[in-house]
Amino acid sequence: MQIVVMILLLLLGLPAMAQSLDGYLGSDRCTGCHKDSAAGWAGSHHAQAWTTPSRETVAGDFGGTAFHHDGMTARFQTGAEGEYYVEVIEKDGSQAEYQVHSVAGIEPLQQYLLETEPGQLQSFDVAWDTEEEKWFHLYPDQTLPPLDGLHWTGPYKTWNARCAECHATGFRKNYDASRLSYASTQVEIGVGCEACHGPGKDHVDWADTWETTRTPPPANHGFPVDFADPRQAVEQCATCHSRREANLDGNPVPGTRFHDAYTLALLRPGLYHADGQIQDEVYVYGSFLQSKMHARGVTCLNCHGAHSLDLKAEGNGLCTQCHSPAGNPDFPTLTAADYDSPAHHFHPESSAGAKCQSCHMPERVYMGNDWRADHSFRIPRPDLSPVTGAPDACTACHRGQDAAWAAAQISAWYPDDRNRGRHYGEVLARGRADAAAAAGDLTALAQNTSQPGIVRATALWLLEQSNDPLFAARLTDLLRDPDPLVRAAAASLQRLAPLQERGKRLADVFADPARNVRMAAARAMLGDTENGLQNGTARELQAAMAEWQDAMANRLDFPETHLQLGGVALTMRNMGMATSAFREVVRLDPQRLDAWMMLARITAATQGRVAAAAVVAEALSANPEHPALLATQAELEGKPALQGDSE
Repeated sequence: MQIVVMILLLLLGLPAMAQSLDGYLGSDRCTGCHKDSAAGWAGSHHAQAWTTPSRETVAGDFGGTAFHHDGMTARFQTGAEGEYYVEVIEKDGSQAEYQVHSVAGIEPLQQYLLETEPGQLQSFDVAWDTEEEKWFHLYPDQTLPPLDGLHWTGPYKTWNARCAECHATGFRKNYDASRLSYASTQVEIGVGCEACHGPGKDHVDWADTWETTRTPPPANHGFPVDFADPRQAVEQCATCHSRREANLDGNPVPGTRFHDAYTLALLRPGLYHADGQIQDEVYVYGSFLQSKMHARGVTCLNCHGAHSLDLKAEGNGLCTQCHSPAGNPDFPTLTAADYDSPAHHFHPESSAGAKCQSCHMPERVYMGNDWRADHSFRIPRPDLSPVTGAPDACTACHRGQDAAWAAAQISAWYPDDRNRGRHYGEVLARGRADAAAAAGDLTALAQNTSQPGIVRATALWLLEQSNDPLFAARLTDLLRDPDPLVRAAAASLQRLAPLQERGKRLADVFADPARNVRMAAARAMLGDTENGLQNGTARELQAAMAEWQDAMANRLDFPETHLQLGGVALTMRNMGMATSAFREVVRLDPQRLDAWMMLARITAATQGRVAAAAVVAEALSANPEHPALLATQAELEGKPALQGDSE
């Protein structure tokens, strides 16, 4: 298999495959018949996720107001014809005026999208606080000059690449890597009916003839998603409400299996705390997968209105739909008891501590003012905080106390410690610190089928960091696990196996039902050939590798994609290709130190120290006075490193 050629084609930006948009009609075709559903949807965050600017949709003050931050000034003005403009004077003195192209969101904040290049939209970092009615900066602690990758004009704020697929219906990014441009399209902006239900043509064709023919409806009334199926319902919400990498261009057609369309982020440092609590913005699904509620078949629609998105009850009433003396016949394993009482929560009634959410769904603030709750519905475990380093719900409210105090208090309230046994967070914390030392416990956790799949997959990912081929051999049974998250992680672990064993163990996995598992198996074979594989298996490997190629081609506007491609090229000892990939990383994001360091090392190995020093000087121009770069420069020039400098 010509893997080198395939990756070269990726770097040249061959067009990626896309799913068909046939059968989409637009929400206007739905609302005439489904009036009640349409009324609930019309005022929802879905309907207003992305709108055109008008007096009805723009909440911000565009009456000549100005906002200043870190040497940058933004002025918000209205034109003679009612257009909305943002004039930006950057900290380097550059100045430009942009007409507001469109509007993102409705509350508690609203962002404005500016077209910086034809077809390319950027999310402006100064947003409108709809509660306090003021402008604010989303990243007030960051110093971001215009050439910084995290600046609002940089690749991480490109609406077409990072945001639009979850704010539109039938969206296609259509990025042209050869021209570095976008020709994005959508069926409609905003999350319309077909964004969740799927293309409506078959449904409408049936409905238009029903009065005269009385023909029974087709399956799911002509839609590809069956919301009565808990798996389909949750996975459809997860297409946007998750931290993941997309395998396709834009929206997958609703009904596409999640693990065909996306690669879900595991419980990795920086995203989640070691015990699985939310840390970065991870959008619910990865948390919900850890919960007992998910394991028992609870879905998003048990708590949230399908069209309005409103909660189905106020306050603790939402939880007592099930967690009450009456219980809920839909979930017979639930213990019926009175949870909404001081005998359970030990706080004054109607106080913050008496709210179920305060203890079981602690919140964090994202995007400056947006409080979002952890959906793992965990039992508070302050006793774990010293081990995992994770926060606990108790001291988030009782700020004058520490985790030991909170743990003692809970122990006094609940002397029976059945809910305070070993927790996977302890194992993952040790695995993060030293995967090799924690390998025994990580192995046991990965094999423990009573634990959530995302937890077991994370244990496998940590074992992969140990670089010990023993675990690849020991855990081959997990290649057949029911959970695709576990199978994908087990396939990835096989990259540690000897070449002669790898293809043999993965032979059946190249044809796994889940695309994400097939791609993981293909990635594990990178740098190898199909020599020794039977013809059928070799063809399946080629097909899986083509799927991985297509997924990468869909993300060529991401710096992190080229970082991966550079790593692949290094495994194949193709220094020219690696250099091209890392060059593209730093073009997109000049602050990616890892890419600069790899460029310097490759250049030193292939062209010598003088050429490598020139690369480091270039890196320093984008990252002045960076200690690691200064240390590398001193090393290349044969000078002693400044004290405190390190890579």
